[in-house]
Amino acid sequence: MLPLSCAAIQANAPIVGHFVVARHPHDQSAFTQGLVFHDGFLYESTGLYGRSSVRKVELETGRVLMRTSLPDDMFGEGLTIWDNEVLQLTWREQVVLRYTLADLTETGRLTIPHEGWGLTHEGRLLIVSDGSATLRFVDPHTFKLIHTITARDGYRKLTNLNELEYIEGEIWANIWKKELIARIDPTDGTVLGYIDLTGLLTADERRIAGVANGIAHDPAIGAIYITGKNWPWLFEIKVLPSP
Repeated sequence: MLPLSCAAIQANAPIVGHFVVARHPHDQSAFTQGLVFHDGFLYESTGLYGRSSVRKVELETGRVLMRTSLPDDMFGEGLTIWDNEVLQLTWREQVVLRYTLADLTETGRLTIPHEGWGLTHEGRLLIVSDGSATLRFVDPHTFKLIHTITARDGYRKLTNLNELEYIEGEIWANIWKKELIARIDPTDGTVLGYIDLTGLLTADERRIAGVANGIAHDPAIGAIYITGKNWPWLFEIKVLPSP
């Protein structure tokens, strides 16, 4: 029997499990909206009005090494690193914030014509989600729209695409309110499969923690890091092979 989070999605694409390689502390006050690994450190975007931030985090300890707070009227969302800049989306404000990688000093802003949820890049273009089934590919300097794809599992649109990470030629997306990651073909939006994240937190931890939201990848060693909103832990996981 599939876990509830899997069964409820009525998946056609295969669902595989995971096993935990390591567990690291994570700031449980962080309402995680975006996560990326770069040069040995994690960069994290946190949300909520009056509490949003962008931060540099030590992987092994969860210690926040640098932090820049957003204005109280901005809700932080997805982030990525491009050309020695940290780029951070906001939710309904339709603003993209730019920061120096060295010290997280804000250097500029851009406006976009839609909500911001998740953000990653595929080496040439940025990829943006807005909570729908649509993924936008945009110019990294101007955020000008280049093209879009629609995520589909069979004939069904897969909506609520949230935090994004580009991993080995695939777009990985947290699905809002599901303990699942969707693996999406960036050429046409086909859902290639799902990764089941159930069981990472205990029942007691679940009472405080929010949904899974945060995927980071270290391509040098193939490590995949997973966390969520107000989670006490960051997990390194391995994805199980298809049965």
